[in-house]
Amino acid sequence: MTGRRRYGSLLVGAIVVVALALPAFAADPSASSSAAPPKAAASEPPEPDESPGDDGGKPDKAHKADKADKGNKGNKGVEMPEVAITLHGTIAMTKDSDGFPSFTMASGSTTYSLEAGPPWFWGANNPLAKFAGKSVTISGETSAGSTNVDVLTVDGTAIRAPGRPPWAGGWKAVGSKHPGWSQEKADKFKAKFGDCFPPGQCKNADTAPAASPAIPRGD
Repeated sequence: MTGRRRYGSLLVGAIVVVALALPAFAADPSASSSAAPPKAAASEPPEPDESPGDDGGKPDKAHKADKADKGNKGNKGVEMPEVAITLHGTIAMTKDSDGFPSFTMASGSTTYSLEAGPPWFWGANNPLAKFAGKSVTISGETSAGSTNVDVLTVDGTAIRAPGRPPWAGGWKAVGSKHPGWSQEKADKFKAKFGDCFPPGQCKNADTAPAASPAIPRGD
């Protein structure tokens, strides 16, 4: 009888233990999934290095400076200032490679080339030609360090009128004397502008109001 009671007590205890354990097994299964370790976040691509001198970064300032130095070849278009000059000596005349008269004057140990305008404009009528072989005093202008002299006066007399030189204006103004002139250019220019040069100078004449005709008076 005592053994049966002991067996019954053990059975009751086992039932109680099972009853207490059932709520834990019946819990929400999502709780177990939440305990799983989080996934690693997607890695972002590294930012490019922007340090100077990098091929993928900003331009190197020193490289820019090198380019600037290469682009600066010097001011080739800068003209030297002209200075007044006076020479005394004998004018010598020869011919240049194009057959035009050319003139020189020796003064001291220096021989100067004398110019009175472009040789192609004067041809054989250069105003210096009449002084060839004569001892004269000339005044003119030259650039610093140059031996080319633009003659303005001979023995105090101006060799051309002051103001705009007659060879200025290009082939359109000078005509066939100018080395840039050609008959084809002249024909095209005449077809476009006629005899109006500079272009537009005839507009005033064309648009000027005509004189009103006289109104006869009645007797």
